[in-house]
Amino acid sequence: MSNLTTQILKDCRSHFDEIVSIRRDIHMYPETGFDVHRTAGIVAKQLEDSGLKVRVGVGQTGVVGDINVVGATKRIALRADMDALPMQELGTPDYKSRIKGKAHMCGHDAHTAMLIGAAKIISKLKNELKTNVRFIFQPSEEQFPGGAAAMIQDGVLDSVDQIYGLHVWPLLETSQFAICPGPAFGQPDVFEINIKGKGGHAAFPHLTTDPISVSSQFVSMLQSIVSRNIDGLESAVVSVTQFHGGTANNVIPEAVKLSGTVRTLKKEVQVKVRRRLEELLAGVTNAHGATYDLSYQEGYPVTYNHQPCITKVLSIAEEIVDSDKVLYPYPPILGGEDFGYYSQKVPACFILVGAGNQDRGIVNMCHDPRFDIDEECLIYGMAMHVGLVIN
Repeated sequence: MSNLTTQILKDCRSHFDEIVSIRRDIHMYPETGFDVHRTAGIVAKQLEDSGLKVRVGVGQTGVVGDINVVGATKRIALRADMDALPMQELGTPDYKSRIKGKAHMCGHDAHTAMLIGAAKIISKLKNELKTNVRFIFQPSEEQFPGGAAAMIQDGVLDSVDQIYGLHVWPLLETSQFAICPGPAFGQPDVFEINIKGKGGHAAFPHLTTDPISVSSQFVSMLQSIVSRNIDGLESAVVSVTQFHGGTANNVIPEAVKLSGTVRTLKKEVQVKVRRRLEELLAGVTNAHGATYDLSYQEGYPVTYNHQPCITKVLSIAEEIVDSDKVLYPYPPILGGEDFGYYSQKVPACFILVGAGNQDRGIVNMCHDPRFDIDEECLIYGMAMHVGLVIN
């Protein structure tokens, strides 16, 4: 470990208690979607107090802080998301959500706090910087169409040469990093289907066109797409997550509503899955004399990690922690992340920061109602942000 890295970690530890306090405050008062006014206010004040040039209301409710270095020709951007999930927290920390039906069960409170901490440290090193720095605090990562596109439309990538983001990952232990080469997070498409038949008495099914029977066959047929239509070396998931139909046990309903998700890492795979889904839907409904309506919404683009940025991240990670704690290549993830919009525009890398602690029972995955993090991970996240700028 170099003297510079030793000093970075020392600085991060010196801010640890303050950053934990900020994280817990944001955690207790979660906000969703673009309605992140309180959180954005905290961010703006912290950045202003650190001497940054601050813009608010970016991409509706985002916050951007800039450090401009005299003579610098390059700009690096660091991004954190601020929004929570519309769900109830079931864990019991002292800082449990105070807002019913809203909770930071994906760690965006930690992402925001880490980037605030990094901004505080980097701002004190302004005279040593050789690159301009942009700190991007984004709303509405969790809700399509996401906040990244709105931020980009408002110019956050103007003059940016590289962008980096972090995500806490409880499947990894604190002090571990993981980096996926190339496609890192998948494209999360969603679909809604109404299968329409002809209702009637359950004792006389021959006089009906049973949409439950048709829908059940369709759900079973969907399982063949990945197993029989997609190359076994490619990644794809097709999941039906809702199946609604019927109002009584003696009535065959008129229609059934289905919805679900398609997850892919490559455009050509996504196109094939989507086409095959509709072919199966048309075939099974036609065979039984039913009809359908299909709404298919393409989700965030694939988050792509570019090799020059990966090389830089690996170098810094192996300075911060032992090389055996840097997991590369890490397998891609089929979860969606609107960081993909940034990675489609400029060279990027999205980094997983270990946040789990088996000994303390901190093992629940993101979006689990009992999700939490080992707050020691904040130190390593801050150190990565600072290292990316200083190096």
